[in-house]
Amino acid sequence: MKLSLFGGHLSNIFKNSKHIYHKNSISANAMALNEAKRIAANQAVDEWVKPDTAIGIGSGSTVVFAVERLAQRVREEKLNITCVPTSFQARQLIVEHNLKLGDLDRNPKLDVAIDGADEVDKDMVLIKGGGGCLLQEKIVASCAKNLIVIADYTKNSQRLGEQYKKGIPIEVVPMAYVPIQEHILDVFGGKLQLRMAVSKAGPCVTDNGNFILDWQFDSDCAFNWCDVNTKLLLIPGVVETGLFVDMATKAYFGMADGSVKTQENDQCS
Repeated sequence: MKLSLFGGHLSNIFKNSKHIYHKNSISANAMALNEAKRIAANQAVDEWVKPDTAIGIGSGSTVVFAVERLAQRVREEKLNITCVPTSFQARQLIVEHNLKLGDLDRNPKLDVAIDGADEVDKDMVLIKGGGGCLLQEKIVASCAKNLIVIADYTKNSQRLGEQYKKGIPIEVVPMAYVPIQEHILDVFGGKLQLRMAVSKAGPCVTDNGNFILDWQFDSDCAFNWCDVNTKLLLIPGVVETGLFVDMATKAYFGMADGSVKTQENDQCS
């Protein structure tokens, strides 16, 4: 009996040790990814933000580091920078860091927009909208001379769907989401899911009062993303897609070894 109890005690110790090791491993990986995001954001801000300019501020976890670096430069270099947000989150970041808040009414032409991405392929086609801000992100990006993407190494792929498995977000008018689902399935196949909210019952609602469909396409198919994007936008009720085709000028990827990999879009040069 004593041996059995002792054995059970050891078993619990090993289980707890594995649990602690797993948690520490996850924590270390998250820290590494955050550092990768930080170095990518810092380099992009240092290279693209110039005095007396208006810039678009994107959304997402990597942009947090970009705003921190921007605020540091504004303080130290006394830069006159106007920041136009792409979302409520971006607006809050700008305000919290005491940066000058602008909008597209007063700043319809931006020098640069700095934003994250869920995935970037070898042709610089982006999937964006994992955070639900795709419409405003695309509007702000379209007003900028240059869209600069900042991300960690897990977002860098040869083809879309290689690493990001949640699909392409499609913002839709709520009353039309079922017909749109059926139309996309008929034309392109794959799977579509209405994105559900995390801390409320029911679907996720964007800053614009719309729903989001996440289209999990067949990653083995060789899609012409420009053609796909055009066809999706022609469906009545589709407001915008998370496909950013020939919009990004340059991407900065923070790597696991502490370096920064860059990728440029030849179509934008």
